[in-house]
Amino acid sequence: MTAPARLILVHKQRTSARIRFLRFADGIAAPQPFPKLAQVLDDGEEGEGAAVVAHPAMLVSQVAKRLGLSPGVIELESEFSAFVDTPDGVSRVYLGQFTSMDPPFEVSEKAHANFIAITEARDLSPTELELLRRAYACIME
Repeated sequence: MTAPARLILVHKQRTSARIRFLRFADGIAAPQPFPKLAQVLDDGEEGEGAAVVAHPAMLVSQVAKRLGLSPGVIELESEFSAFVDTPDGVSRVYLGQFTSMDPPFEVSEKAHANFIAITEARDLSPTELELLRRAYACIME
């Protein structure tokens, strides 16, 4: 069984390499949060039924529309992929980067979200912390 895919959104400042993640009121995942019992699977572990997934461009388009943006404002980070085991099945997680020079703060305000550094994520669930750790490592490589 496959659960809906999720997208983590990040902005990397081009001049300073400062990395900030978009945090919604209910977590870091868009378009919906992870359930409480979700657990990140180990690298290379995809779980049953995770091999067939929808193209991530659809997810990016959906999230961009929800945020009031054109899809070109968010680019997929092709090197990042993670799988999370949820009660609904395995959910694939993608990483989307904002392409703008500065974080789109007006977008975060409209979405009742804010941009945070990874050090400001201590109160997130262990699942979300692990995903942020992996995303940060991917971006910094």
